Amino acid sequence: MTELLTAAQMRAIEQAAIESGAVTGLELMERAGQGVVEAVFEEWPELSEGAHRAVVLCGPGNNGGDGFVVARLLHARGWDVQVFLYGDADKLPPDAKTNYERWREAGDVAPVSGLDDVSSRSPELVVDGLFGTGLTRPVEDLCDLFLDLNEETLRAHRFQFANCRLTSVDIPSGLCSDSGRVLGPSHWTEGAQWWRPTHLQSQLTVTFHRMKVGHMLAEGLHACGKVVVKDIGLER
Repeated sequence: MTELLTAAQMRAIEQAAIESGAVTGLELMERAGQGVVEAVFEEWPELSEGAHRAVVLCGPGNNGGDGFVVARLLHARGWDVQVFLYGDADKLPPDAKTNYERWREAGDVAPVSGLDDVSSRSPELVVDGLFGTGLTRPVEDLCDLFLDLNEETLRAHRFQFANCRLTSVDIPSGLCSDSGRVLGPSHWTEGAQWWRPTHLQSQLTVTFHRMKVGHMLAEGLHACGKVVVKDIGLER
């Protein structure tokens, strides 16, 4: 049987490992970022050869810190990497702030609000490091970005030659990791007949240590795409 964890259980496991002195938060973040890169290359081997283009979306928490690690590792392989941050860099948690500063030695960080159109940047990989297992509120101010990315995912499913591959860290942003439900309505805008999604539809989701309950329930079953679990050294 597959063991599924809640967000609280995962936090407790990580905290216990850190408090025992077996690992630091920074080491776990580095391993998580490495796990994402490994999973991407395993899923799309063509990306492991040569330099490519990536857009990395980082959020205001430790999920964003994982994103900064991914950006740095891809840049070290010669990739053209553009990083966008949702939130205030000065308010990042300590480990995420450290990896933000490490990335800043290699490249710039722009606000997510400056990312008008993903497809115009022609990335071959988009990494969703916006929100992970700790998200508990809707993020309706990102609906337009989610719509743009979901259209890219749909295009990739329909057309084999489509370049853009959307990968989420832990769970697609906008989903509750404990229930798999969308955090907020996917709704019709007032006065306009078009749909605005409040969650992402990923092709690949990379999570750590164990799958989470939300990967297997409700919208999580479809929105996660393929789920890959990477070991980050939390086994006794």
